[in-house]
Amino acid sequence: MDMRGDLEWGTIPGLVRAAAERHGPREAVVDGRTRVTYTELGERVERAAAACLAIGVRAGDRVAIWAPNTLDWIVAALGAVTAGAVLVPLNTRFKGTEAAFVLQRSRARLLFVTGTFLGTSYVASLRRAGVDLPDLEKVVVLGDTAPEEWTTWKEFLAEGDAVPAARVRARADAIDPTSPSDIIYTSGTTGRPKGAVISHAQSLRCYAIWCELAGLREGDRYLVVNPFFHTFGYKAGILACLMRGAVIVPQSVFTVDTVLANIAAERITVLPGPPTLHQSLLDHPARGAHSLATLRLVVTGAAVVPLRLVERLRTELGVGTVLTAYGLSEASGIVTMCRREDPAGTVATTSGRAIPGTEVRLSATGEVLVRGHHVMSGYFEDPEETAAAIDADGWLHTGDIGVLDEAGNLRITDRLKDMFIVGGFNAYPAEIEQLLGLHPDIADVAVIGVPDPRLGEVGKAFVVRRPGARATADDLIAWSRREMANYKVPRQIEFVPDLPRNASGKVVKGELRARTNVTSG
Repeated sequence: MDMRGDLEWGTIPGLVRAAAERHGPREAVVDGRTRVTYTELGERVERAAAACLAIGVRAGDRVAIWAPNTLDWIVAALGAVTAGAVLVPLNTRFKGTEAAFVLQRSRARLLFVTGTFLGTSYVASLRRAGVDLPDLEKVVVLGDTAPEEWTTWKEFLAEGDAVPAARVRARADAIDPTSPSDIIYTSGTTGRPKGAVISHAQSLRCYAIWCELAGLREGDRYLVVNPFFHTFGYKAGILACLMRGAVIVPQSVFTVDTVLANIAAERITVLPGPPTLHQSLLDHPARGAHSLATLRLVVTGAAVVPLRLVERLRTELGVGTVLTAYGLSEASGIVTMCRREDPAGTVATTSGRAIPGTEVRLSATGEVLVRGHHVMSGYFEDPEETAAAIDADGWLHTGDIGVLDEAGNLRITDRLKDMFIVGGFNAYPAEIEQLLGLHPDIADVAVIGVPDPRLGEVGKAFVVRRPGARATADDLIAWSRREMANYKVPRQIEFVPDLPRNASGKVVKGELRARTNVTSG
């Protein structure tokens, strides 16, 4: 099969329209009690695109979305992209100031935001942030109520009623496949978010390949627990399902009970996610009360995958295909992937081989370098960081240290940039250190990742107190929970008189790691 999805559909709006035509009466999205066919999804997306045109969204404008996994997320995001906008998804775990910073950096003109989620009013937290957002012209609340100067989802959609379908179609048809489709913001080692710019053609080609390697099929029922704001949720989730005519079942909150109930009730066949998700599923005491026999495909990654987990998924749950993969936002979210015929040992100990049409090699220091159709055009409006990431020969320097076996399978062994992964989320020490540095009692701080049985890794902060300060570890953790996304919050605090530094003044984190290994066992 030709895996050049970018040629088949051209653009993401082209994919949405083709899916509506090809799979019309089939179920497309199941969100709670709402069930939508492919025809209906196509109509909803075009209506959202019409509303974008009505309020003046131009081709190339950035449109942000800050909301959990729901049908409205899918419709709003695909509607904006159909109107020629560049999607900027925001992490639902962000606090208001973190979200505002990305809105400011991307110069987003329109924002779709959830009302209240998990007891937090995103609307209130954004208004409290107090960050100047001169480019943000309109905020649409994905709910029934909105502050006076903002708009509800229903009011927004109604604005598009006067826009003829032909105008929406013309806007979508005018999009060049090489134009940006989205900007995925990642925090760099400087702690300053950087936006990886990815085109329509890159997204389509990469996830047509993903579908082929994973073996996603028409009629598959796909529980999308991976957040839509992440490439794994949006592209390996929504776009992949549109490509194959699979059913998208979004889950907005990760609880194992809900996952179990959804698998049984919706006869789920496909469940990608971080290893912690599958581990929790296998170990849940109520697992036996739910029928999980329909599960046939699991794709995981983002952390070390125990061989026992792969074997248990295959034997205890009868999952026919278990695959691991490795990717990063700067390479469209996918670099290497296992193949379905790979033995369990390869799946557990490596992240598979380079996807078709791409290259992976190691530098002299063991850093993983990547080149091919999946590498971003650059960081949005940041030529310096782009030049630091992509060299003159087109190789993307990933910042990960790895090993390649004779067959070309990649195993990630360390992270050049100190980044650690908390339950599937990338945590960057420099960013956490900057936030902790704002606490009035902290004079100096360094953060490292330490092993955690449930989340894989968590943050540990080494803190030098200011003279006379009395803050306890509990005080700092409680403060952190108010000021930063949950996965960034250090779970351990160790107070030290000073931090080990080298001649150039940089903290020697190797010493801190060694000290942690000694103290922890």
